[in-house]
This record gives sequence, structure tokens and C-alpha cells, in this order.
Amino acid sequence: MAAVTAAPAKATPPRRLIGKYLQPAAFLIVGLLVPTIVTNVPAFEDRWLPLTTMVLCAIFVLFTLGLNIVVGYAGLLDLGYVAFFLFGAYTAAWLMSDFFFQIDPGIHIWSAAVPTAPGINISFWIVLPIAALVAAIAGVIIGAPTLRLKSDYLALVTLGFGEILPQVFRNGESIKGFNLSNGTKGIAPVNALDMYWLSWTGIVDDKINVFDYTTRYYVIFALCLLFVLVSIRLRDGKLGRAWLAIREDELAASLMGVPLMRTKLWAYGVGAAAGGIGGAFYCVSLGGVNVDTFNFQFSVIVLCMVILGGMANVYGCILGAVILTWVNYTGMKEIGNAINNTFGTTIEMPHYQFLIFGFVLVLMMLFRRDGILPAARQKQSRAVDEQIEKIGTEEAPA
Repeated sequence: MAAVTAAPAKATPPRRLIGKYLQPAAFLIVGLLVPTIVTNVPAFEDRWLPLTTMVLCAIFVLFTLGLNIVVGYAGLLDLGYVAFFLFGAYTAAWLMSDFFFQIDPGIHIWSAAVPTAPGINISFWIVLPIAALVAAIAGVIIGAPTLRLKSDYLALVTLGFGEILPQVFRNGESIKGFNLSNGTKGIAPVNALDMYWLSWTGIVDDKINVFDYTTRYYVIFALCLLFVLVSIRLRDGKLGRAWLAIREDELAASLMGVPLMRTKLWAYGVGAAAGGIGGAFYCVSLGGVNVDTFNFQFSVIVLCMVILGGMANVYGCILGAVILTWVNYTGMKEIGNAINNTFGTTIEMPHYQFLIFGFVLVLMMLFRRDGILPAARQKQSRAVDEQIEKIGTEEAPA
């Protein structure tokens, strides 16, 4: 009998090796070194890369990763993502302030508030999963009646929810005598971000100082890192493959036994949880919440971050979020100042923000439709489509 020889192991392609190991390592190292780089370069800290903007970049990274689950993985166009941000922020404000001052003496659970303060004062680390749960439940409630719709119709309905909910909170100062949201005055102050669970090390205090953006950055960076791992594990698992099947062809996915409604609701729930966590951190980081923050512009900008970076690619979404957040909060102003100082002009660059955003999106759709860092599946699908189109053009009769 002839001896059976084992087939030689295939070498991992260099491109796949880069995507699997080099990209994650690069993003992790850069993310960890950001505070060190910023604080040691005066031009960065004072002007180009202030830590306040870096914290905002990390917050929007978390939002973008959540929306990427809904839009990038499952292919559900959501224009009302701001609603989940809203629920997370107000959950933190309700549970970490004296807003419900009628509760006196207050409820205190490992809180950074004064022990005699009225209201509900719970530790941020307990509020965090509560905010995620509240936002996820809201996502399921919003998604249940709407996810039977497709494409543009789904986008319009989610846009409606994204506009209705801020109006409810804007007019929620007196709902039959009950103050839900304090209306346009907002809820402030919100308790500081507590660190009792690390205070025994002596590295940090029991609560974060108002101006300590370095510790604040590492907290939100850790939350982003956690959700990156969750996103990748979900993408490569059974649920992620079901999402991708629905995105590619919903009818084919249903014929193959994928439960459409349940799978879509999971996407909405997981994406909403990320929005709730980001909203809670945003509220605590700013020390308050105001309903004017939750407008349609927010949902559009986060969606632009997903498109610019690369839908369904975790690292592309991170890159898109960092670029657009930096441009929005710091870059536009500093670039305008540099141009004015060089040429003696008086151009107010922030006034042209949406003009530039629109122009960049047009260029992306023309020359880089899958984003800066497209997902491998999207890139291969695009290449196949272009090859089929090329063959069809060559075989068409003159």
C-alpha cells in the first residue's frame, strides 16, 4: 500500500498577516502612547492634539463601533443612532446626581458624591452596565416594529425615532407634574468618575479630578478596546455570519434558515449598548447633560465616520472616527489659523465644515467607495463586481 503523505501547510499570505496582527498591534500601541506623545510635545498639547479632543475621539470611536454593528455588519441603515446616545447619557444623569432631590437622604453606592447629598448617587462602574442595558432595551423596542422594513424605508423610520425622542426629552420638564429630563436646562452637575476600585493601589485617587484627562482617556480607551474585542468575536461567530448573510442577501439568508427579525434585533441591541456606554461616559466626562446635544447632526456624523473609515472593518471605523472627530473639534480651527497666519487671510474654516465634509464624501464615493480601510469581504466583492462589469462591457456588441 502506498504511503500517504501529508499535504504541505499553506503559508499565511502577507496581506492577511498584516490584517490579523499588524493592524491591531499598531492601533493598540498608538492608542496607549497618545497621552505620552501629546503631553511631551507642546504644540500638540496646546493646539493640534489636546487631550480633551483625544478623549472625544475615543468616545466617538465607541459610537462608531456600535453603529458599525448595525450598518456595517447587518446592513441596516440607521439614521437615528443618537437615540441610544441619549438614553445612555440620561441614565447616567438620573443615577449619578441629585436630580431626584426628593430622595433625601440620598441613595449612595460607592459614589464620589458627598455622603449627605440627596438623590440617587451610584458608582459609574455600576451605572455603566445599567446604561448599556437601558439603551439595548430601547434598541429592541425601537427595532421590533421597524426592522420589517428595508433600505430607504428603514432609514426614514429610524430618522423619525431619532427626531421624536429628543423632542420628548426637550419637553419632559413636566409630564403630568413629573420632571423627566429638566427640559432644555439639562441635568447638572453629575457626579465625578469614581475610581474607588483602584484607589487602594495609590496610583489614582478615589475620584478623577476635573482636569485629569489622562486617566479619563485611559478609561474610555479601555472601554473601546473591550468593544473592539466584542465586535471581532461577534463578527467571526455564528451571529456575525448571520448578520453578513442578511447584509448580502436577505432573501437568501432567510431561505438558509437565518431568523431575520431575531438576528436584526441582536444587531440593534448590541449596537445600542455601545451607544449607551458612550453616552454615559460622555455625560460623566462633561459633568452634565443637555438635550440640545442630541440632534440629527450627531447621527449623520457618526454614519460618515463608518463610511469614511470602511464599513464592516473595525479598524477602518476607528480611523474614520478619529479623523472626523479631530477635524470637527480641533483640526478645522487650527488649519484655518495656519492658513490665515501664512497668507494674511481671515477665513473662518469652521463655517465651511459641512461643505468640506460633503466634498470629501463625494470624493470617497468616486475613488474609494469602500472607505480608507475596507473590509476584506467588501474589497473582494467589489473586485468581482468590477471584473464582471468589465467582461460584460468587452463582450457587448459594438
